[in-house]
Amino acid sequence: MDTLMLSRIQFAANISFHILFPTITIALCWFLVYFRLRHRAADTVAEKKHWEEAYYLWTKVFALSFAMGVVSGITMSFQFGTNWPGYMERVGNIAGPLLGYEVLTAFFLEATFLGIMLFGRSRVSDRVHLVATLMVAAGTTLSAFWILSLNSWMQTPTGFTIIDGRYHAKDWLEIIFNPSFPYRLTHKLLASTLTAAFLITGLSAWQLLRGTQNGGTHRALRTGVIAAAIAIPLQIVAGDMHGLNTLEHQPAKIAAIEGIWHTEKSAPLTLFGWPNEKEGRTDYAIQVPKLASLILAHDLDAELKGLNEFPDAHPPVAPVFWGFRVMVGMGMLMLAVSWWAAWTLWRRRREARTDATPFSRWQLRLLAGMTFSGWVATLAGWIVTEVGRQPFLVYGQLRTADLVADHPPGMVLSTLVAYLLVYVFLLTAYVLVLMYMAQHPAMPTPDAPQSAKAAMPIGGPA
Repeated sequence: MDTLMLSRIQFAANISFHILFPTITIALCWFLVYFRLRHRAADTVAEKKHWEEAYYLWTKVFALSFAMGVVSGITMSFQFGTNWPGYMERVGNIAGPLLGYEVLTAFFLEATFLGIMLFGRSRVSDRVHLVATLMVAAGTTLSAFWILSLNSWMQTPTGFTIIDGRYHAKDWLEIIFNPSFPYRLTHKLLASTLTAAFLITGLSAWQLLRGTQNGGTHRALRTGVIAAAIAIPLQIVAGDMHGLNTLEHQPAKIAAIEGIWHTEKSAPLTLFGWPNEKEGRTDYAIQVPKLASLILAHDLDAELKGLNEFPDAHPPVAPVFWGFRVMVGMGMLMLAVSWWAAWTLWRRRREARTDATPFSRWQLRLLAGMTFSGWVATLAGWIVTEVGRQPFLVYGQLRTADLVADHPPGMVLSTLVAYLLVYVFLLTAYVLVLMYMAQHPAMPTPDAPQSAKAAMPIGGPA
């Protein structure tokens, strides 16, 4: 493999590892806000204690995930200079400010209130602690706003002018609110909600299987199930709207997703098959007549452009084709599991209101098996989005091959292997720590400083 392919794989490895953790923390902090609100609204001491237990465990999970996301994000950002200097040289006037806005708004907000949220539970009032949690949640959402604004601009660039080969901002509102941004932001926020909901549900089910649950476990489990059941149909609608937007602005990506090799009317939907890019066909295809035109254009007789319309400007077909099917397949599984779990909660609502689980052991095993299902869907969706943009780094404007650094392939390969080894170690450690937290859910204890009397040595003052 040449430097271009190795650099693409290295950046893909970095961003794939990084995206796992913001996908959790963006929504998880809003779950923490909900736990805190329920704690404040509880009318009995026992109920307050249970919501405090839920908040305490998931705050630790948030802190761990947040730290992993920050560190891996810094590593990823370095590669703009080391592997892709042409990118920052050409579009740095647009990318730089958008990344800077994230720091000035999201990071500063999170840094200001994160300490209060993590360590101020007994040092400030409940109201102040709730506000701190709310501000951290707002910061995570602002971070997603700016990063997705930049990523969406790379997919559907607008509001710029080119001077001496460099891209300059002409209209910042057009740049920030580019044509695909509202759909990508909505899609990502819902994806984060589903990822966090299934993480909460799965880890809570694991606690029940291991017998390490407390009152907070049951409440967290119910919250995760209900949130997932509500979010997944919204995600399906958002995905459909996002698909219509992509068809308008990136028809080559849609052609690769559906394996449409030649422009045709009333295009069939390929459920499964094996893309054969060399021959320009999908082998062993299982198709439904006219369904692709109906789903993509909402018209049975609509014409869909094929890959033949983009002979040198379409993405590699196989990863985009399969990535989309993995994403959709996992989404359908999430829909089935979350609705079935929600139905079980409703049908056995008498048990669900108590600390007795309404789920049998095999049902808990199924929920535990879905713990990281959000990660699978997120990575598959990322492949569709980012690989589907190729061969461009800024769609229709700058080709990836023109912006890569001229490093020896061996140098890029050695750092790629080092990254992969570190990431495998960190990811394994992260999952093991989550399991340890679930099996040893420490009870929340007062974290205020000792009083002067308590800190005084035996025998009184010297």
